[in-house]
Amino acid sequence: MSIDVDTVVKIARLARLKVPDADRPQLAKELSGILTWIEQLNEVDTQGVEPLSSVSDVTLPMREDVVSDGGIAAKVLANAPGGAVYLEPGDPSAGGFFTVPKVVE
Repeated sequence: MSIDVDTVVKIARLARLKVPDADRPQLAKELSGILTWIEQLNEVDTQGVEPLSSVSDVTLPMREDVVSDGGIAAKVLANAPGGAVYLEPGDPSAGGFFTVPKVVE
């Protein structure tokens, strides 16, 4: 398949690319070469060849998909900036969040 300059202009417009007039003939030649190469690949007999999703035949281990809060909120929030106080989820004054000193006037 051969690509001409008018087709390059149309492709550039569809792709929202600005292609200078001087570059269009070279780009048409390169695109034609790519399409010729694809046509050669289409001639290869691939009957009975399984498609690849990876070059290595490895099955990744899967874990059970369970929603969890981790159960370590106090340990995680212990890394908060100095002065932060973790208030237990049962504390009605905070509801399981941590407080820090006011830094904005």
